[in-house]
Amino acid sequence: MKYTFYKYQGTGNDFIMLDGRSKKFVIPSEEQINKLCHRQFGIGADGLIVILKHKQADFEMLYFNADGKPGSLCGNGGRCTIAFAKQLGIIKNKTKFMAYDGLHVGSIDIKTKLVTLKMNDVKQIASKGDAYELNTGSPHYVVFNQEVKNLDVFKEGRKIRNSKSYRAQGINVNFVAVHNNALYVRTYERGVENETLSCGTGITAASIAFSLLSKTKKKYNIPVETLGGSLQVSFKTNNHTQFTDIYLTGPAHLVYSGEINI
Repeated sequence: MKYTFYKYQGTGNDFIMLDGRSKKFVIPSEEQINKLCHRQFGIGADGLIVILKHKQADFEMLYFNADGKPGSLCGNGGRCTIAFAKQLGIIKNKTKFMAYDGLHVGSIDIKTKLVTLKMNDVKQIASKGDAYELNTGSPHYVVFNQEVKNLDVFKEGRKIRNSKSYRAQGINVNFVAVHNNALYVRTYERGVENETLSCGTGITAASIAFSLLSKTKKKYNIPVETLGGSLQVSFKTNNHTQFTDIYLTGPAHLVYSGEINI
């Protein structure tokens, strides 16, 4: 079958985007998605996203990991999907759409073109010694390490992701350094099974975990640097046990489009 695809990236986190609104559209198989995402034998991407019609929202975002398996929420993927929906003419600058973990709202700033995604509330955070475990639409393990830039993220992240506690379901592993109330984050992603240049749900998890170190504010607006670029995470908290009004903001760009037979 011939597919028209669009390649998007959000701070280096890249995705193959497909418009699945036609009745003739067939969602690629796990094997086909894995091949499409392969960087030597396919288009190459961290994941694949399909836009579908939805009765209660502007559209539905269906996300698959690079291994071809259905994924949970992808924050940068969600921001790229908002930009893709605008390109397709589905939305203008604001949207409400369905994703893996329920309804989300998002917007595109007219002047800066930055894309903002509202994340769902976070209510449970588990302390794991010197690390934190929480779910921001996808499960994350957050550990603080000031030597992040020199860390072997593939080796250390893979070790945690495949440990006895997480081997079956998998977990995304984030290594975080703090510099003047700003964060530098590197992430090992399950499904990709490697380090990615950026992870939206990961930097959201890292930002929330960071707020637990001080517990001095009710509102946070945290700048975050990743290997792929800069993002911003803002949220409110009630006694640092519940986190609401969580917004992830950053760039999302079309790289190229084309056709491929699989």
